[in-house]
Amino acid sequence: MKAADYIARYLEHRRVTHVFELIGGMITFLLDSLHQQTKIQIVSMHHEQGAGFAAEGYGRMSDVPGVAMATSGPGATNLLTAIASCYFDSTPAVFITGQVNRHEQKGDRAIRQLGFQETDIVAMAVPVTKAAWLVNNPDDLPRLLEEAFALAISGRPGPVLIDIPMDVQRAEITDLKYLHTPASHPTPATTSEAVARFWANAGLDITRAKCPLILAGGGIRSSNAINSFRIWIESLQIPVVHSLMAVDVLPAGHPLRVGLIGSYGNRWANIVLSECDLLLVVGSRLDVRQTGADTDNFKANRLIYHVDCELGELNNRVKGCHPLVSELPPFFSYAQENPVPAISLPAWTARIAQLKAQWPDTGEQTGTSGINPNELMHQISALAGDASAFVVDVGQHQMWAAQSLDLGAGQRFLTSGGMGAMGFALPAAIGACLATAGRPVVVIAGDGGIQLNIQELQTVVRQKLPMKIIVLNNQCHGMVRQFQESYFKGRYQSTLWGYTAPSFKNLAQAYGIASAYVSDPSLLLAALSECWADPNTPFLLEVGIATEANAYPKMAFGQPISEMEPFAKPLEMEGT
Repeated sequence: MKAADYIARYLEHRRVTHVFELIGGMITFLLDSLHQQTKIQIVSMHHEQGAGFAAEGYGRMSDVPGVAMATSGPGATNLLTAIASCYFDSTPAVFITGQVNRHEQKGDRAIRQLGFQETDIVAMAVPVTKAAWLVNNPDDLPRLLEEAFALAISGRPGPVLIDIPMDVQRAEITDLKYLHTPASHPTPATTSEAVARFWANAGLDITRAKCPLILAGGGIRSSNAINSFRIWIESLQIPVVHSLMAVDVLPAGHPLRVGLIGSYGNRWANIVLSECDLLLVVGSRLDVRQTGADTDNFKANRLIYHVDCELGELNNRVKGCHPLVSELPPFFSYAQENPVPAISLPAWTARIAQLKAQWPDTGEQTGTSGINPNELMHQISALAGDASAFVVDVGQHQMWAAQSLDLGAGQRFLTSGGMGAMGFALPAAIGACLATAGRPVVVIAGDGGIQLNIQELQTVVRQKLPMKIIVLNNQCHGMVRQFQESYFKGRYQSTLWGYTAPSFKNLAQAYGIASAYVSDPSLLLAALSECWADPNTPFLLEVGIATEANAYPKMAFGQPISEMEPFAKPLEMEGT
């Protein structure tokens, strides 16, 4: 069997339904084989970064790794941002790049390049993949494909890259056994003894605690443990705060859901975290955007129990935690089978309710004219009951969405967390929409971020995807503008000065997408309703937001996590 045919057949065997790509010479054999040999839908994007993000969106919404392909040279390097995004946010994906023929590779020659577009993508991708391989021996291809899919979903999930020379794609493959054997599913690795010891100590301390709290992280989703987590906390009855990557661990209105913590966390949630006497962290790495710079204050005198599948994440920034190296499914199973005695926390739950009432999210925009961004998120949620996911770009709108979207029990929240890549949302939503058989998906983006991959509006049109695209247009790069306001005395170079945005309403119409513009709060509900007049077609709504609107509350860097702007001022310079 020709190697390209084998790859196509193998992807279908692994239940891949969509492959995202941008055509180039070094993947023509692969795409031709996919077309002729399989029922896999080839989704042609308009930039390789878009193809990579679409694969990421597909991988997050599916139980199958996302797959993207690109040609050698610029095609492969254009994938790198999306590959890194998958790596940092634990998204299973397999990236396949075409490479020049083996006789055109420079090898050990003291030259920069031999073949046209020859580029060592493997060396570039190694730091941001679980593995990256150049396949120069066709006999290695079946094994490496099998290993790539197994590695992508095992342990902490992530991307794998396979670089395949064009002449290898044309070679004959004789080992066909992987096409006829069931795919292996890795068993979560941990020792029950370690879990038992950890839970015995944590459980005992939980029963003694007056103000216990659970911090839920993105690892719960990436380990496919969401149902186990929800069952576990129902039995435990301890309040839950969440990180940016775990906005969707509990639905809005759940009695145990407190809110978002961190740099732009709900003010009440950060105060609750600062007042807890025991913190149980599951699947969160406690990065600087969660803890702030003052890690000693974050730790304080509280007990912190921390469960993570990677040893290096434990007692990394925040010291003195009680650690457990474990994947989450076996931990939740053991804890559920060995419940702690029932505890009652009326004073603690009353305190949380009082803080929520005292610091409403919609009350943070004081003195800003026009549409309140937090109120906007609540209204978007109210009309998006059929949406499978909210896919959110990077910037101020990302924080308003994380603070205020009201997700249903089955709805997802996708964003670029560790990489923080502007341009993520539109192509990632394409992958998410296709992974859920065309259920509606809501995109929330800023005017700056949407322009990075705006060309994928054409993919939305061609694929006839029911995507509702909300563009918050404040005519600036708002998050960095806010940073400049705090630290550069309002010198707005390249965020406001030297930056412009088009009419997205008109741009959408040029692509053939129905659209509208709104900036008057009294007309907002009608405009959002127009968005959903036909749930099965795409629609772009441009929402005018005041340029001076800031994402508040915002942690005052260098201060304790409970001290947030605009009432407290930062003591140190921060990352944006």
